[in-house]
Amino acid sequence: MVGNFNIRENSWNLSFLHHSIYCNLLNDIADCMNLCMSKPTNQVFIRYSDNQDDSNSVIDLIFFQPNSSELDNHMIHLEYRLLSDYASLTINIAIFEKYIQTKKCTIVKNSKEEKNFLAELIESIKGLNIEHISSKEALKQTIQEFSEKIWFKHSKIVNITKHSKLW
Repeated sequence: MVGNFNIRENSWNLSFLHHSIYCNLLNDIADCMNLCMSKPTNQVFIRYSDNQDDSNSVIDLIFFQPNSSELDNHMIHLEYRLLSDYASLTINIAIFEKYIQTKKCTIVKNSKEEKNFLAELIESIKGLNIEHISSKEALKQTIQEFSEKIWFKHSKIVNITKHSKLW
């Protein structure tokens, strides 16, 4: 959760001497979302006022999930201020390549295909030759080949969507 919360508060801005009730509300919201406030790697102001009567402040905050090794702090970039009175906040997010399955083989529960699959599975188990199985690896290989042969014969390939059931 990231934003310009416009809350001046002594919890994150030690030069501000007062406590804000909005800080409690913001912390309650973050707590409900299991988030905690990120600490900047460089403790500087974020907003720089061009009005001498207003003090510089910290009002932009970032919240992360606790104990995240990738997202545990952020940086404040004073050099990015240019013409703005705000310094930019940045975080580094590591992006890892991950395979996401989009299709699966399935047999509809209580369908004719399921009944045929179970019947063939039972008959095949009865007639299975197990003499060549002499090791754990040979057993794994036999089970894999055996199950795939029968499973794929009776199942169909479907697209996985956000509405797909876990089973």
